[in-house]
Amino acid sequence: MEFSVEMKYVLDSFWLLISGCLVMWMAAGFAMLEAGLVRSKNTTAILTKNITLYSLACVAYYYVGYNLMYGSGNDFVGSGLMMSGTSAEGHSLLSDFFFQVVFVATAASIVSGTVAERIKFWPFMGFTLVLTAVIYPIQGHWSWGGTSLGGMIDGFSDFAGSTIVHSVGGWAALAGVLLLGARKGKFGEDGSIHPIPGSNLPLATLGTFVLWLGWFGFNGGSQLALGSKDDVDAVSAVIANTNIAACAGALAAMLLAQLLYKKVDLTMVLNGALSGLVAITAGPDYPSMNLAILIGAIGGILVVFAIPMFDKLKIDDPVGALSVHLVNGIWGTLAVGIFNPDVALFAQIKGIVVIGAFTFFSSLAVWGVLKYTVGIRVSEEDEYNGVDVSEFGLHAYPEFVERQGA
Repeated sequence: MEFSVEMKYVLDSFWLLISGCLVMWMAAGFAMLEAGLVRSKNTTAILTKNITLYSLACVAYYYVGYNLMYGSGNDFVGSGLMMSGTSAEGHSLLSDFFFQVVFVATAASIVSGTVAERIKFWPFMGFTLVLTAVIYPIQGHWSWGGTSLGGMIDGFSDFAGSTIVHSVGGWAALAGVLLLGARKGKFGEDGSIHPIPGSNLPLATLGTFVLWLGWFGFNGGSQLALGSKDDVDAVSAVIANTNIAACAGALAAMLLAQLLYKKVDLTMVLNGALSGLVAITAGPDYPSMNLAILIGAIGGILVVFAIPMFDKLKIDDPVGALSVHLVNGIWGTLAVGIFNPDVALFAQIKGIVVIGAFTFFSSLAVWGVLKYTVGIRVSEEDEYNGVDVSEFGLHAYPEFVERQGA
C-alpha cells in the first residue's frame, strides 16, 4: 500500500512538471505568433516583451501571487517562503507552484499582442507586474483557490481556464487598448479600415503549432494527476478533445473565410485553431469528441466574425488576441453550462460577469494610472520609425533595413 501511495505521488508530481514544461513552451509560441503578425520594425519589441514578461510573471507570482491565490489568512503557501512538501491534492508543492505559474505568464502574454506596436516597454512591464502579482491571483482565488467569492460564483466550472486564464488576459488587454488607442493609419477619418499585414506568416504559423503542442500540457495537466487508471483515462480524453477542437476551429475558419471573402485567409485559419483550443479549455474533460468538434468549430466561426467586429468598433488588435482569447474564453465557459448536465448555465454566466468585471475595471484603473503619470504610448515619430529603434536600439532584421535604406 505504501508503494502505491508513493508511486501515485511520483506520477502525479511528474505529470505536473512535464505539463508545466509544455505550458512554458507556449511562451515561445506567443513570441513567434506575435512576431509574425506585427510589422518587422516592431519585432524586437515583441520578442523582448515576451521573454521579460514571462520572467517577471514567475518572480511576481512566487513572492506575492501564489499566496493570494491559494493561501488562507496567514497560511502562507507561497510568498517567497516556498518549502518542499505535499499539496492538498497529494503531489509535490513545488510541482504545483511550477504548473500554476506558467498559467499566469500565459495570461500576461495575451495582453502583449493586443497592445503591440505602440506601447511603451516600461509601463507595459509595470502593468504586467500588477496583473501577475495581484489581479490574476485574486480572481483565481475565487475559483481555483476555493472561496467562490462568498458564494457569488458557486457552481462555476472552468477546468483549465477559458475564463480564469484566457478571458482574464483578454479583459486586461481590452482595458489597455481602449486607453492606448489604435495604431496610426489603421483607421481613416472617414471610418475606413486599413489592414496592416504582419511581417512573417511562416513565423506566425510556427507559433500556432507551438501553442497547439503546449496546450496538451495546459489542458491535460489540469487533471492534476496521473497516478491511477481513471486519471490516465481522463487525461487521454482531455488531450484528444483538445486536439480535435483545434482541428475543428481551423477548418471552420477556413471554410467561413472562403465563403465570406472568396479566399482562404491564413491568419484566420491560425486564429481559428487557437479559438478552438481556447473554447474547449473550460471543459475538455466531459464531452464526446463529436461535441468537442462542435465546440471548437463554433469557436472558429466566432473568430472570423469577431476580428472585423473589433475593427468596426475601432479597437485595434494587431494579432486578434481579443477575438481568440476574450470572445472564445466566454464562449467556451458558456459551452460547459450548455452541454454539461452537471453544470448550470446561470452559474457560468455569473462567473464570467464577476471575473470579467473585476479584471476589466481593475486593469482599467492600473492602465489609467500609468497613462496619466508616466504615459503608455510612444510618440508618433517613434511609432512611425518602429519601436525597435526608439526603445531597444536593435533591428530584428538589420540586413533588410540596410537594403531598404540603400
